[in-house]
Amino acid sequence: MSIIILVFVVLLIIGVPIAFILGGASLYYFLFIGNIPLAMIGQKLYSGLDNYVLLAIPFFILAGELMNRSKITDSLVDFAQIIVGRIPGALAQVNIVTSVFFAGITGSGVADTAALGSVLIPAMEKEGYTPEYAAAVTCASSVIGPIIPPSIVMIIYSTCTGESVGALFAAGFVPGIAIALSLMIFCYIYAKKNNQPKRTYRLSFSESYSILKKSIVALLCPIVLIGGIFSGFFTPTEAAAVACLYAIIAGKFILKTLTIRDIWESFISGAVTGSTILFIISMASLFGQFLAIERIPELMANTILSITHNKYAFLFLMNIILLIAGMLLDTGVSVLLLAPILLPIAIQLGIAPLHFALVMLVNLNIGLATPPMGVCLFAAAPIAKISFEKIAKAVLPFVFVELGALMLLTYIPNLILFVPRLLGYVY
Repeated sequence: MSIIILVFVVLLIIGVPIAFILGGASLYYFLFIGNIPLAMIGQKLYSGLDNYVLLAIPFFILAGELMNRSKITDSLVDFAQIIVGRIPGALAQVNIVTSVFFAGITGSGVADTAALGSVLIPAMEKEGYTPEYAAAVTCASSVIGPIIPPSIVMIIYSTCTGESVGALFAAGFVPGIAIALSLMIFCYIYAKKNNQPKRTYRLSFSESYSILKKSIVALLCPIVLIGGIFSGFFTPTEAAAVACLYAIIAGKFILKTLTIRDIWESFISGAVTGSTILFIISMASLFGQFLAIERIPELMANTILSITHNKYAFLFLMNIILLIAGMLLDTGVSVLLLAPILLPIAIQLGIAPLHFALVMLVNLNIGLATPPMGVCLFAAAPIAKISFEKIAKAVLPFVFVELGALMLLTYIPNLILFVPRLLGYVY
């Protein structure tokens, strides 16, 4: 076990891609330590992907690509201006509210950072906000993307734990809105303290109507997807395919901002990104086989239970573990490695599986904007034309605000379980 850990850490330090780290460490074990038939390797790699739900991942990625290239972001920003444009720190508020709307389209934090950042970071700088603050707001609000459904990381969680995708989607609404409200309150206080600008004029009815008319195409997308899933009209995987069709029709024939070249490039980009994620999942399933053979989940469970049998102490300890994992590893990888280990302990301590799931996912997604490995920070820094060190420092207050919201979600389970209970997923 110590040798495998050493191999894992060394490969991680020298910058080997995580999929090859998982595969390399597993292969070393199977070849030299485990005395396992090599035929099992191919079987496990295949079985790790042999899940209908996983088809949703490349489709949702493709839908996000198509939406980005359709410039739907612009109409969402204008719509958010109507709602929060007159609040102090208006563009920061617009950034957060737009992330909430955009979350219902892409399901990816990095996609939100790239799409919204390219529009809002230059706009915020033009209004007098510092590049560091503009980039930090964008990164922090992008955390909302994988929490509010649809969410790629929720689909990954479902495949490795057996939890219903619909239940996970239903449980994501309140946590996503809680994160958004906490960020908006912080930005309001910061804006009042630093006298940041807001829109002082009222939009006329005709202006508001024109913006709403342009925005309706983008706003209808999450309504169609979520409504179709919860009504049982189609499965989450079918919803992902519907999202792609909707994006092409909306971008090509309604907004007329999507070209054939854009569609082709979206398919290429979606295929590359989707195959990367599926490759990681396949390798993680192989690594999971090594963990199962060596009874690592059982050892970790016994270790944690030797520290505490109190579920509240366990939740606090779990948040620390997950925050560190979120800082260092990809969110999907962390879910694949840790969910099968921690979920049985949570159930044993009387924690509702759906409550545990959302606490875990929110925590890991905060890692998207947390130094030293927050991928949203790497995406926003070149857009804002600032160093990684500057954005990493500027985002820390926002991270602490999000951790405050996480504590509420951790210790008030009904905040998470309220919507799933209304929809019949929890009784």
